[in-house]
Amino acid sequence: MLWTLVIPVKSLARAKSRLADAAADALRPGLALAFAQDTVAAALASPAVRDVAVVTDDELAGRELAALGARIVSDEPGGGLNAALAHGAAAVRTWRPESPVAVLNADLPALRPAELAQVLTAAAEFPRAFLADAAAIGTTLLAAAPGRELLPAFGTDSRARHRGGGAVELGLAGVDSVRQDVDTADDLRTALALGVGPRTTEAAARLLISGQ
Repeated sequence: MLWTLVIPVKSLARAKSRLADAAADALRPGLALAFAQDTVAAALASPAVRDVAVVTDDELAGRELAALGARIVSDEPGGGLNAALAHGAAAVRTWRPESPVAVLNADLPALRPAELAQVLTAAAEFPRAFLADAAAIGTTLLAAAPGRELLPAFGTDSRARHRGGGAVELGLAGVDSVRQDVDTADDLRTALALGVGPRTTEAAARLLISGQ
């Protein structure tokens, strides 16, 4: 079974504010873009993934991620993250009506294609399923079988909300790269230890060069 992934990318200028203690304002947009580029590249390299749709209104992010092979879906402004995800999933279903669809966070710079395939293969056993993040509070992936609505509930305590909404939690071991999103400096250090993609490696080197 091949999946279509929906990856949301917010305005780079507003991204990753919680990394302020590790990256200056001028560096955070580039870091957020690098995360997204490495995430999209790894997702497209996964044997379980047919294609990737990025939901964004950021022109630079859209241009750079399209160059990697992602399809760009314009966001619907003002609706928030979950509305953007539902909009992206609906767009995907217009061109892939029989495809299973999964939402994947854009800040998984250590993502490994084989581990993503393992998660998606497990998710295919259920109508809706999700993977909790490394902190066991949030969600990094939410999946829906063909014909099933995603019903995204991302945000604070999304693990509990997705589980409460009937999605099956995937209790997989050995998929740390799919769980390790990056919101804080500690998250970034953990992702770097796992081994990040080339664009994040370059962006993180700039942080060191700038004395961050």
